[in-house]
Amino acid sequence: MEAVRKQVVSQYGLAPADVRVVVAPYRICPLGAHVDHQLGRVTAMTIDRAVNLAFAPSQNHEIRMTSLSFPGEVRFPLDRVPGKQPGDWGNYVRGAVKALSEKHALRKGIVGVTAGSLSEGGLSSSAAFGVACLMALEAVNGLGVSRHDNILLDQKIENEYLGLRNGILDQAAILLSRRGKLTCIDCRTQQHELLASAKNMAPFAILLAFSGLTKSLVTTDYNRRVDECAAAARILLEALGRPRMPPQLGNISPEEYAQHKHHLSGAESRRAEHFFTEIARVAQGIKAWQAGNLVEFGRLMTQSCASSIHNYECGAPPLVTLYELLISTPGVYGARFSGAGFRGCCVALVDRTTAEDIARHVERKYKETIPELAPHAGVLLCQSDDGARIV
Repeated sequence: MEAVRKQVVSQYGLAPADVRVVVAPYRICPLGAHVDHQLGRVTAMTIDRAVNLAFAPSQNHEIRMTSLSFPGEVRFPLDRVPGKQPGDWGNYVRGAVKALSEKHALRKGIVGVTAGSLSEGGLSSSAAFGVACLMALEAVNGLGVSRHDNILLDQKIENEYLGLRNGILDQAAILLSRRGKLTCIDCRTQQHELLASAKNMAPFAILLAFSGLTKSLVTTDYNRRVDECAAAARILLEALGRPRMPPQLGNISPEEYAQHKHHLSGAESRRAEHFFTEIARVAQGIKAWQAGNLVEFGRLMTQSCASSIHNYECGAPPLVTLYELLISTPGVYGARFSGAGFRGCCVALVDRTTAEDIARHVERKYKETIPELAPHAGVLLCQSDDGARIV
């Protein structure tokens, strides 16, 4: 926070009192893998690592932004938003201006400096940066945009400007989560609950184990998996006599799926099986969390990842290796891929009393097993934190 604040003051000649900082934390999803775009129910937490954006109003109708994590300056006028530029971090700034200006008059631009150290980890850094840009623009323009509307605006950046067909998990988690709570999000109704754990829950730490894979989601099979889920939904809805309903698996009840799943085969069968077993795991996990049963909650996380590998078919080999290493390590309650499973990291809930020993063991063993990824791999321990805010 202080690094970006000082940089924006010196770079743009601002008074320190005129600079504010958006803290947009990264998120984890313990249960609810690959179901948000199919209107399923998901769980999430934000962590004490974040994208930070120091900003102030610009003196003209212009966006000027640099990053401590990526090279180059993003600069353009509010009324002439450039098109998407492949691989450019500035796409999220441009997408935010484009999405927000469709419904709101933007009279002031921003100057800013951003930083985030976990940009390729599978922790929704892109959604966090989009949220940060939206909140900064809204602040300088005096716009009272609700958290719910910002969820939809940030999804619009990724769906329409960037072409990633995800649901609302990432944005909702980043905007709604609170320290020490499990955020439960119904992606159909867009309602959420903040669920406290029972007082008898064992103390735990969140362990992030990075694989070293940094391939972008929009160049993976992420969108193809969404298509396969839609194909399964179409077959089931046709069998149910509701062919005109939107082809999302959340439009089919578990009872209807059990009755008609024999119509499915191949990839469509496996994607549907993952969806319906995953929403059952989410329901079971919520009960375990509220009962303080971290062992059961972790077991469900591990099952979730097994289904991601076998039914959703998304685990890159290094991530599968990392997952198997985690679940075989004493003191790990449960683990799964963080993100889509095509890149990034695994997340685990671990015994807080032995967390540092667990982290050292996992990091050493993984680097011994896959030394070619060692320069970009590593392990980080963190805790839950509040969602996005301006400080």
